[in-house]
Amino acid sequence: MSHLKVYQYPKCSTCRSAVKWLREAGHELELQHIAEQPPTVAELRVLVAGSGLELKKFFNTSGEVYKNLGLKDKLPSLGEAEQLELLSSNGMLIKRPIVTDGTNVTVGYKEEQYAAAWNKA
Repeated sequence: MSHLKVYQYPKCSTCRSAVKWLREAGHELELQHIAEQPPTVAELRVLVAGSGLELKKFFNTSGEVYKNLGLKDKLPSLGEAEQLELLSSNGMLIKRPIVTDGTNVTVGYKEEQYAAAWNKA
């Protein structure tokens, strides 16, 4: 199996489920604490490109920080560079976990999504 990098928050039950699933699937994991060491703007650009998702999908819209900053209303008026800066400045704003093998990227955790993306033997 492959070596995957997982941007995660150890206290997050979704992250724990994702890590457990990936380990059971036989992957070697490099875990990065998303709050203590959020991805840089450059890393985020690569992750967004590899995911095929819109940048707004990388925001943890149910998180406290997102709500406290009023981003629901502010986000549409921010440019891509400003959004990337915001994400890299606070890992708790990032939807997690983010998993990458250097090419493919998944955001969040759904078992069927993982089976499609990470179950390649």
